[in-house]
Amino acid sequence: MNVILKQFIIICICFFSSSLSAQEYPVRPIKIIVGFSPGGAADSVGRALAEGMSARLGQPIVVENRPGANGNLAADLVARSAPDGYTLYFPSVGHAVNVSLYKRLTYDPVKDFTPIGKVFTAPNMLVVPAKSPFRSANELIAFAKANPKKLNFASSGQGTSVHLSAELFMRMANIEMIHVPYKGTGSAMPDLLSGVVDLSFPNIPSALPLVRSGQLRSLGVTTAKRSSAAPDIPSISEVALQGYEMSTWYGLVGPANLPADIVQKLNAALQYVLQQQKFRERLLSQGADPAAGTPEDFARFLAAEIDRWRTLIRTAGITLD
Repeated sequence: MNVILKQFIIICICFFSSSLSAQEYPVRPIKIIVGFSPGGAADSVGRALAEGMSARLGQPIVVENRPGANGNLAADLVARSAPDGYTLYFPSVGHAVNVSLYKRLTYDPVKDFTPIGKVFTAPNMLVVPAKSPFRSANELIAFAKANPKKLNFASSGQGTSVHLSAELFMRMANIEMIHVPYKGTGSAMPDLLSGVVDLSFPNIPSALPLVRSGQLRSLGVTTAKRSSAAPDIPSISEVALQGYEMSTWYGLVGPANLPADIVQKLNAALQYVLQQQKFRERLLSQGADPAAGTPEDFARFLAAEIDRWRTLIRTAGITLD
């Protein structure tokens, strides 16, 4: 048997083995890596997603928590994993902003991953203490314009969605406020409730119960449209800054070069879960809205998010290293 024939046989074997593997997938448990600690909202939704997709795919799906560096540790782990569909990542909006916040990343947020689909979006909420004089976003903006740097805002840390919501608000309103970063929203809340800080843009699951109990006042949500969890609260875009939009989102990706057949199977399982009433109710109860779509939709969305936040982060001079 000559060398050319041997090479041809090897290529055929590899091709048919790969095709058969994709057709049979999955044949063993799948891991979804979450870049945050157990017990939080992201972890909770990730586990519900894993449970629903497991039922659809017929294999166990386990969630593995790899917190640290705003999701970078988890992303790096998945980027270096085999493209076989057995290690997936549950990225947040941080996946789109980290490339601009960190000067040296060990992965590329686009080239090193295969998009599978977006899972949900959720707004942040502009809130002030209950005793604040501001009753609308326009009143707050007018005061800030007349009194530069007189207002301060709390965030859950540099580069978080809470911080970026405020930075975008300042740029679009042409105002200046003082940033007071905390180590998480929980750490910021006592000072926000007491009026030590003037305002914040926390995630809606953290803010809405305090708004409903009268301890905080909401001046608007950060998504372009009103949230299904709080339809009585207008969007900032609707009442003050047309075009203002900041969404906290989560999606599902795998390593680069994930076979197309496997991507389609995973996306089909994801879409199945997003249509289940129990899962939808879980998202809605946390102020999130299910986000259906194709892998191509998610790829375009991610690219647009990276470009969008790169401009803001560079303009504001935000960095984490």
